[in-house]
Amino acid sequence: MSVRPKKRLGQHFLTDANVVRKIVDAVGAPPDAPVVEIGPGTGALTGHLLDRYPGLVALEVDPEAIAHLKEKLPALDVRVGDVLDVDWGALAREKGGPLYVVGNLPYYITSPILFALLDARAHVRRAVVMMQREVADRIVAAPNTKAYGVLSVQLQLLARPKMLFPVSRNVFFPKPDVESAVVALDFDAPAPDVDEAALRRVIRTAFNQRRKMLRGSLGGLAAEWGHPPPAAFATRRPESLPPEAFVELTRALLAP
Repeated sequence: MSVRPKKRLGQHFLTDANVVRKIVDAVGAPPDAPVVEIGPGTGALTGHLLDRYPGLVALEVDPEAIAHLKEKLPALDVRVGDVLDVDWGALAREKGGPLYVVGNLPYYITSPILFALLDARAHVRRAVVMMQREVADRIVAAPNTKAYGVLSVQLQLLARPKMLFPVSRNVFFPKPDVESAVVALDFDAPAPDVDEAALRRVIRTAFNQRRKMLRGSLGGLAAEWGHPPPAAFATRRPESLPPEAFVELTRALLAP
């Protein structure tokens, strides 16, 4: 292997051709669409993506991987830098349209990347991303389950997440300690009719004390905004509310 996996970067390189094919097929972009790969590493996905999407942009932070990709795929547009620093709006404008994003996400920054894509959803049409199975389960979790929480509510409200398929730990080098899964996120859901910053604050505050009733966990926000949770919500716990109920709850808390 010409690129040494680096623990500090959370690198686990995909080695299975069938999984590669399934991920590339799942991108589902038109041939002329702007496609962006996060963390290509050794390029297991990259060559196949470049064959389908000649304008592919690869975002990579590892100098050794960058040198390898430039040698292996000289036509590839490699951008050097941290994915969390990407200006997705500027990249979409440069490439002439909403982006399709694909990648094997480093486990240690999966949630920040997902929230960054949510923030940029006006510029991203679809993301097909591999992550730790536990995080994937949280994204698609239903109410009244242990996995249901902030990720579940925000992604189900602001996107259309779908679990595509599991990925065994045995198809990576080095082999991780956990199983993985591939999730598709389509960012074509209508924006909720409420102040988004307030909505996110309500969701996070409620789940910070998920075992408390909402009249307790949201007491600080209620005092700040001047309205207690309505009776229909006051004695409920956050894990019992479907995502859309948080929109109604936020509206009530913000009522004039």
